[in-house]
Amino acid sequence: MSGVVEIAVMLLIIGAIALLAAPWIMRRRGAGSDWVPGTLLVTGVSPRPDGVTGEQYVTITGVINGPTVDEYVVYARLAVDVNQWPTMGALMDVMYSPKNPEKWGFGRPPEPLPPNEPNEPRGPES
Repeated sequence: MSGVVEIAVMLLIIGAIALLAAPWIMRRRGAGSDWVPGTLLVTGVSPRPDGVTGEQYVTITGVINGPTVDEYVVYARLAVDVNQWPTMGALMDVMYSPKNPEKWGFGRPPEPLPPNEPNEPRGPES
């Protein structure tokens, strides 16, 4: 019986290690780094809640257009700030996975960093 307990404890430890290491492994693989920009045309949205503030869940449907998809229909339930509630017909910036456009989120690609300017030699301080 103690052999079964030892195996169960060992599997539990291995599972815990895998659970803790998963986010680190995903970052190392660059998950989300290959996403491309697109636009979402909102074709359906749940009603905005009255008398509340902060983030609330919205159900949204629309079509994504981008470099790898053309009018790809998506549907999602997302947490959105009530003051930025989407509206029918809105055109929103999104990022999506070119391998699976079902994986998408609001946002746009980060701005490129300005080129480094060479350090100019400075004279003696006056």
